[in-house]
Amino acid sequence: MDADSLQQAIREHLAWWGFRHFSSDRDYFAWQRRQLSSEELRQLAFHAEQKREGDHRDEIAFYDLTAHPRIYPVLYSQRYEYYEEIGWRTAAHLSQAKDILDFGCGIGVLTTFYARLFPEKNFVGVDRSSASVVVAQEKADKLGLHNLRFECVDVETQPLSGTYDVVVATHALVQAEHDLGLPSQSWRTFEREYSPAQQLSFERRTGLAIRLDGLCRVVNPSGRMIVSEKTRQLARRVPFQRALVNRELRLAERPTLIRYRTVEEAVEDGPFYVLYRGGEATLNWDEEPEQDQGQRFDPDADARSAGDVNVPLYENHWPSAQTAWEHLKDREVIRETTRQAPDGRQVHAERGISRSQHYLYCANTFDQRQLVIVEESRSAMLDEYYREILRGLP
Repeated sequence: MDADSLQQAIREHLAWWGFRHFSSDRDYFAWQRRQLSSEELRQLAFHAEQKREGDHRDEIAFYDLTAHPRIYPVLYSQRYEYYEEIGWRTAAHLSQAKDILDFGCGIGVLTTFYARLFPEKNFVGVDRSSASVVVAQEKADKLGLHNLRFECVDVETQPLSGTYDVVVATHALVQAEHDLGLPSQSWRTFEREYSPAQQLSFERRTGLAIRLDGLCRVVNPSGRMIVSEKTRQLARRVPFQRALVNRELRLAERPTLIRYRTVEEAVEDGPFYVLYRGGEATLNWDEEPEQDQGQRFDPDADARSAGDVNVPLYENHWPSAQTAWEHLKDREVIRETTRQAPDGRQVHAERGISRSQHYLYCANTFDQRQLVIVEESRSAMLDEYYREILRGLP
């Protein structure tokens, strides 16, 4: 099937599950309030907070709750475009496989989609939420999918069984969504030295090591792995990729950045990787920041915004802000500060003048860059912004 046919098939499948696609937060949350009671919403908010702050047992409790038949169509309708985007991309890589594992399958939304598309192949869905596995198996039975079974396995305490031609793991390997990752060597660079201790620390605290090792044990020597995680930020992408490299996983094709919306919010997860084990590497891993649309500051071109109190002459929040800052003409620093933030990042803030324009530049070791330039008459706004940044630092 071509991409358009696969996308149409996943939409029909999501409709069968009872999911709805929304483009308006107002419409979605109005529907949510009609479908769920105030107590159900309270329980969801409570367990979501416990999941963020707790350990893997709190995560299991959250997913057990969300597997409730009244809750999952409403909650997971927010992820409609995620299922749509991941579903067709993964399905396009399954045609040559015989036995497929879907790790972290949840309630089986995508696993049942793959099994419907390929009735001649064997699928196993694995998740550590027992309530999710029960729902998944019930749905598979309703669809008459005899080529699909589900297992409740927590890889932190149990080994996976079987061997597979393809192992799929999306949003299932790196569970600590708020972990900042691996810092760069300083605020001036995006480069990261290789530190085995730092790498191991990242893999352990995010749960990546035990999950990835478990998958590597069950994928056939000539098999493939399809993985995608919330690793768009370079500080998370680099240690994630290094974990793959350390297990002799190689790129079968150039990674694709996954983009979708959760209702109105634009989401850029991280690359979609198709991997193989052993053999010679044909593609190189990329540890550079993503390409962005930022341009260098052009005093002549950007002066057109002068006089508009709501628009700076220039503003760049992308990695390219560093290059733009480096190329400012006749840069004169008025004041600057470099400190350690409470979360461990090194932060640099700089107020200065480039010819007749005033600028504020901010950078830190977790790849955030910002450059704002205004004319002299509005320089006070940069002074206040500079003080605000310092107030947030020890």
